[in-house]
Amino acid sequence: MTGDPKAAAGSTIGPDLNRAALIRSMWWSVRTDGVAPFDTAHLKVYYPALPSGSDAERLTGVFAPDPTRAPYPVVVFLSGVNVGQDSYRRFATAVAATGFVVVTMDRVAELFGGQRGLTPGVDLDAARPDAYGTRPTCPTIGAVLDALIEINELPPLRGALDLARIALGGHSAGGTVVLQSARFFPSVAAVFAWGAHTMVATMLGWAPGTVLPAQVGCPVLLGVGTNDGVIQASADRYGEDGAERPDPVRRTFLEALPQGDHLLAVVPGANHFGIADTDPTAARAFLDGPAETDALAPFARLTSAFLRAHLRGDGAAGTELAEFDQGVRLSRR
Repeated sequence: MTGDPKAAAGSTIGPDLNRAALIRSMWWSVRTDGVAPFDTAHLKVYYPALPSGSDAERLTGVFAPDPTRAPYPVVVFLSGVNVGQDSYRRFATAVAATGFVVVTMDRVAELFGGQRGLTPGVDLDAARPDAYGTRPTCPTIGAVLDALIEINELPPLRGALDLARIALGGHSAGGTVVLQSARFFPSVAAVFAWGAHTMVATMLGWAPGTVLPAQVGCPVLLGVGTNDGVIQASADRYGEDGAERPDPVRRTFLEALPQGDHLLAVVPGANHFGIADTDPTAARAFLDGPAETDALAPFARLTSAFLRAHLRGDGAAGTELAEFDQGVRLSRR
C-alpha cells in the first residue's frame, strides 16, 4: 500500500477540489497479451480513503476506502508511450478526490521495430484497413477491467468499486487507443483524452491524412494545448506536412466522433505534456512546445465535472460544464 496523505486533495486545482478527502493507493498486477516477461501490467489504484487511526493502519499503511460515496465509479487511465504512471499522480489524485477510483498502469512490452518500452499495448493488426473497427486496438483494457473484478472482491477495496460505471481516459497514444477501443466494453460510459487523436500512420496501409472513426458509444472529452509540439513533430507519420496540417485533435472532434454529448477543450499556451510531470530521460518531451500555461489544474477540474455528469448523473456537474471557464476554450457537439 502506498500513497502520500498530503496528495489527497490536489490543493492546486481550485476550491471544488481543495477538500479534506484523503487519497491512498494500492498496487496490483495483471497478465496481458504478449510473451513473458513482457506480458504483465502493474496497476496503481487511487481511491478516497478514511483514516481510522488503528494500530493495523499504522503498522501496514493500509487504509480503508471512505464509504461516504461508495461504490465509486472507476476511471482507467492509459499513459503515453514511455511515460511512467507516476507522471500522472497529481492528475489521478485530483480526479479521485472528487469521488472516483482512478487506475493507472505501467506495462513494458514491444513497441515498434523490436524496441521495448512502456506502452498501453497496441494490436497493430487491429488498426489496419481490413480489421479496424472489429475489435479493440488495445487488448490491455479488457485485462485491466477483469483485474478490477478481482480487486473488488478482496480487501481493502471489497465492494468499493462500481464496475457498471467505467470511464476510459488516456494521454497521447494512451488516449488514441482508448478512442479506438471504448465501444467494445459495455460498462464504459465516458471517455476522455489529452493530446490524442485518431489519425493513423501510413505504415499501416492508410492514405495520408486519414482520421479513423472513433470506436465510442458514449460522451467524449478531448483536451489539447495550443503549444503541443509532439503532435506537430509527428506529422510525417501520417503523411502530412507539420507546418500546414490542421490540428489532428480538432479534426478528431469534428470528423471522428458519432453524434453525442462531446466536448473539445483547448488550453491556450499548454503543451503535449500539460497534464503530466515529464521525465526528461524518456519519451519525447524534448519535442514539446513551451508550457506557458498549467493545463493540469483546469483539465483536472473539467474532467471531474465531465465524469460526475456522465458517470454519477450529477446535475450540478452538468451546470458546471455549461458554465465552465478557467481559461479553457470549450467547443460542444
